[in-house]
Amino acid sequence: MPTQSAPAELAGIAPKLVELTNEVLFGDVWERPGLSPRDRSLVTVSVLAALYRGEQLGYHLGVALDNGLSVQELSEAITHLAFYAGWPNAMTAITQLKKIADERA
Repeated sequence: MPTQSAPAELAGIAPKLVELTNEVLFGDVWERPGLSPRDRSLVTVSVLAALYRGEQLGYHLGVALDNGLSVQELSEAITHLAFYAGWPNAMTAITQLKKIADERA
C-alpha cells in the first residue's frame, strides 16, 4: 500500500483519476526500486518548482521533508534551480518551503 494517496474527497468527482493516482503513481512509480523516496522527492520538488506548479508543490515539499530531505537541502536545490528555471519560480518555491518549515517548527 502506498504511503501517499490522492485526496479522498476528489473520488466523488474524478474516481478514475484518484484510482490512477493511488495505484499507478503512488503505488507503482513511487515504489520502484531504482530511486529512493528521498531522491524521488528531490526530483519531484525540482520539477514542480521549475514548472511553476505551486498547487502541488506545497504537498510535495512536505513529502520531501518526510522522506528525509532537510529544509537546508531543499533550499539549496531551489536556489540552484533559480538559475535554470527562473527567479520567480524559485522565489515562489522558497516561500512555500518557509511556510511549511515554520509550520513544522
